Amino acid sequence: RREISRAAGAPFSVVVEGESGSGKELVARALHRLGPRRQRPLCALNCAALSDELVEAELFGHTRGAFTGAVAERKGLFEEADRGTLVLDEVGELTARAQAKLLRAIQEGEIRRVGENFARAVDVRIIAVTNRPLRPAAEAGLFRQDLLYRLEVIRIVVPPLRARVEDIPLLAGHFWREACARVASRSTLAPATLAALARYDWPGNVRELQNVMAA
Repeated sequence: RREISRAAGAPFSVVVEGESGSGKELVARALHRLGPRRQRPLCALNCAALSDELVEAELFGHTRGAFTGAVAERKGLFEEADRGTLVLDEVGELTARAQAKLLRAIQEGEIRRVGENFARAVDVRIIAVTNRPLRPAAEAGLFRQDLLYRLEVIRIVVPPLRARVEDIPLLAGHFWREACARVASRSTLAPATLAALARYDWPGNVRELQNVMAA
């Protein structure tokens, strides 16, 4: 929490690393909410879910007719997040081509919509989220070193739930109250139940705990 608080006030890019379900998205939102850009948009893109062409269109936008299906002009996330924050989820899944396009946008502080031949200036803080450490990927040639240096000005590693057992009762209680409110239950958690939850190693991390509480 101290790392998040310190990083939030800085104007630099942040890489948030951690296992799936450990709370990386929550960290990214906290970085935005606690920072000077809190009044501006927070936009996010799941980099693992899109092809090269769609990543480019989502990030930079496109003109009408730029490709099949582009029936209208559209802003990209860089423009939508101007003076705000752009969260790139699973950034390590970007292809080499997409990485090169992203690097250029960050270096130049400007983007070109697909189908346009002129640049638009943007001011965006990047928060890159990944469940695979980027440094080993860069050393193996799977991620651009120059892009890594641009993104990883600040690095925050979110520990897995098994490494912060003291958080389990707090989180379990929160998720339990949430679930009970949805089904109009007044049930409470017994101390023995909380102790049992604390003994489990939670391979699915906080997301698994949330689902177990609901179940």
